Amino acid sequence: MIRIRSLRILATVTIFSLFLCGASVCAQDPPASAPPPTQPPPKPKKNVDSAVNSAPDQPQWDPLRAEKDLDVGKYYMKRGDIDAAIDRFEDATTAKPGYAIPFLYLGEAYEKKGKKKPAVKAYQRYLDLYPHAEDADKIRKKIEKLNKEIDKEKTKL
Repeated sequence: MIRIRSLRILATVTIFSLFLCGASVCAQDPPASAPPPTQPPPKPKKNVDSAVNSAPDQPQWDPLRAEKDLDVGKYYMKRGDIDAAIDRFEDATTAKPGYAIPFLYLGEAYEKKGKKKPAVKAYQRYLDLYPHAEDADKIRKKIEKLNKEIDKEKTKL
């Protein structure tokens, strides 16, 4: 009696296993009536040193990546690689658009690089996003100073 019950259980398990294996094999077969793809595969994009541009699978809004970009950008600033720092800060502004801090650092990097107009634009964006910042008066003075320097350069030309 125990032997018959064991055989029934074994037969049931075997039939069930075969059913599952058969279902998974059928599920993997492509449909016979599917038309072949008519569009050519997309061309690979040119690699640009930007996390967002070179990796389209990256999410647009990624606060963790923005924080990491800030840390890496600060590191580059300390090392004196201003161009790399600018790239990291710009990536941080893309990863978390409403975040004001990357614009502050971006303004500082542009100012060190000698690019006054982008520095003013970045500082202004910082103040737009964070109007009650503790250093808002200091940033406004920087903007005013940079604008005066830009005007001086225009009159010299």
